[in-house]
Amino acid sequence: MLEGFDVADDADPESAAGDRPPAGPGEGWSGRWRGSRLGRFVREAGELDLMRRSMVFAAQGLVTLLPLLLVVAAIDPFRDRAFDSWLVDGMSLQRSSATPLERLFAGQHQIEHAAGALSLALLALFGLGFAAEVQGAYEKDWRLPPPRWRQLWRRAAWLGALTFYLAAEVESGVWLRHGLVQSGERVLLLGASGLLFFWWGQRFLLGGRVSWRALLPGTVATLVGLGGLRVFSWLVFDPMIVTNAESYGGVGIVIVVESWLIGVGFVFYAGALAGRQFHDRRATPADGSTV
Repeated sequence: MLEGFDVADDADPESAAGDRPPAGPGEGWSGRWRGSRLGRFVREAGELDLMRRSMVFAAQGLVTLLPLLLVVAAIDPFRDRAFDSWLVDGMSLQRSSATPLERLFAGQHQIEHAAGALSLALLALFGLGFAAEVQGAYEKDWRLPPPRWRQLWRRAAWLGALTFYLAAEVESGVWLRHGLVQSGERVLLLGASGLLFFWWGQRFLLGGRVSWRALLPGTVATLVGLGGLRVFSWLVFDPMIVTNAESYGGVGIVIVVESWLIGVGFVFYAGALAGRQFHDRRATPADGSTV
């Protein structure tokens, strides 16, 4: 077993049954599916209710991350990088599809005067709730009990780090967007910064109860999933923005953004789950002994 982390002792019988070896030839296709790695992943994702958690992630993200980034964009010294440009970059949208988003957030420069102390306090409260949801999902993925209330400061620190990471990620598009070489540099930069953030983020929210080595596969899976989501967004959400804006106006744009946030939430949680299952297979060989 990896140092500083023990999953097998806390696993319930139903979860442990999900790690049994693949079914034999005589058990049929359903038995083979249940015994396969993908089948175990889908079954446990259903048990953890990852889709519902992803929808909660999207709902809280819409009222937390987007307003928070709106505030950051309003005080950004690089005035040519407005909030709508950040969202366009994050969703990998073409400039032609970005026009509806730009119109929707055209009044973002007024946020400096509209955001008072009370609104910022409410925003911080919603942000802590969002961080608590992410923390709870990670704990469910790793079968860990909730932390003590004294660990609430971790949520605030993680939320601040997430805001800084998102701001730095999209801001890099200003400086590294010209030519193939700079695009390659940006991909490397985003990969390295994403690896550090998601690796540290899980470790930090889980209170150091899971080793760095055990968290690495899930971090890599999360980065791969986010990269795939960028491609999916470019292929699907890019044309959908225009059609929804023409048919439903601003509501249609919000629906597309909410759908994208659901995908982001699912990648967050599914990546951690895939990492834990990979760790379980490595930590428990076929003979049942513990490494």
